[in-house]
Amino acid sequence: MNKIAVVGTGYVGLVTGTCFAETGNQVTCIDIDSVKVQKMKNGEVPFFEPGLELLFKKNIKSGNLKFTESLESGIKDAEVVFLALPTPPEEDGSADLSYVLGVAEQLGEIISNYTIIVNKSTVPVGTSEQVQTSIQKNSKVNFSVVSNPEFLRQGQAVNDFMHPDRIVVGCSDDRARIVLDKLYKPFVESGSKIHFMDEKSSELTKYAANSFLATKITFMNEVANFCELIGADVDRVREAVGSDNRIGHKFLYPGIGFGGSCFPKDIKALLKSCNDAGYQFQILNSVVQINQRQKTILFPKIKNYFKGDLAGKKMAFWGLSFKPDTDDLREAPSLYMIEKLLNEGVEVSVFDPEAMVNTKDILKDKVYYGKNQYDVLRNTDALVICTEWEVFKKPDFNKIKSLMNDAVIFDGRNLFDIDEMTEKEFYYSSIGRKLIN
Repeated sequence: MNKIAVVGTGYVGLVTGTCFAETGNQVTCIDIDSVKVQKMKNGEVPFFEPGLELLFKKNIKSGNLKFTESLESGIKDAEVVFLALPTPPEEDGSADLSYVLGVAEQLGEIISNYTIIVNKSTVPVGTSEQVQTSIQKNSKVNFSVVSNPEFLRQGQAVNDFMHPDRIVVGCSDDRARIVLDKLYKPFVESGSKIHFMDEKSSELTKYAANSFLATKITFMNEVANFCELIGADVDRVREAVGSDNRIGHKFLYPGIGFGGSCFPKDIKALLKSCNDAGYQFQILNSVVQINQRQKTILFPKIKNYFKGDLAGKKMAFWGLSFKPDTDDLREAPSLYMIEKLLNEGVEVSVFDPEAMVNTKDILKDKVYYGKNQYDVLRNTDALVICTEWEVFKKPDFNKIKSLMNDAVIFDGRNLFDIDEMTEKEFYYSSIGRKLIN
């Protein structure tokens, strides 16, 4: 059993703390937001993540998981301190390290025994050295700085932590390496592996992995757009290409672009680091440009269907979060589409199983918020699908028709079978597949 402190209780920090508590460690999570801390003490999870609430409440009850606003009391006697702090993008794309380095300076004043400081925040190459310097300004004891990037998928974060594909640790100190190896042993199963390396390689691994996955998505979106022009079917192409085990099926599903807190931010940060080093990463520059265009790829299709006149039209949106099983709206394609339609004078109604509260914070009273997926369809001229939630995949098509003015669907996630939509006589426009009209 280790005594662990986790600084920051966002999606990464709280999942990390809860999962380490689940394996018997004594974990204290630290956050400066007093309201949030009190809610967590009362057993309230501050965001939606499947499977987290059960482990969260279980480990609070057992005493393995505690919360505090005080950095000093939170890290007292902790052998390992995880930094899970935000690194928001600056205007030039670089990562804002002020939260990470600010806490590092404070740690230098507080730690009284040998402590392992583990950076779980997604940070540019070279950040470990900066953290080392920041702590060293005030520290009178020995410590180690370790890079340990997270690879958690929102919507599957608990499972990803408990059953990881890989664990990456950037560590130059043997003492710290032994501790991290033991700490992660309960999560290492057959076929998974802890990858030990230097700190810079570890930091780059996170950016490289996310950037590659974003590139894979973007490539298939480009293939889908080409399929529409020549009359090919992207589903058939995707299935055949993905059967090559060197490529695989994951991240080959076409749609209206990627969003979220990771891919867009991490690509921009990697591009900034490359530019600073005098290297032009041309593929990633293209990924950024193409993805931005893809987010509103449905807009010209919608405008064309209505012969250029959208003013006064009513449209419903199914799905707002950037992906299913999360309430995260950061860089969500839905928001880009809604903004363009509102600017054209369209009346918009929206529904999402989890992201409605967050949407209200952003869109205020600009749209109608439905009670369920059918409520938003009343007297609408078209349905726009932006997120592939399970609840949307097998709807009552007869009910849809009865509620809408016209049976018109623009599907940004290819949820429905082309033959079925033909049989049911919908106007159905999807991504990279033939148009049903």
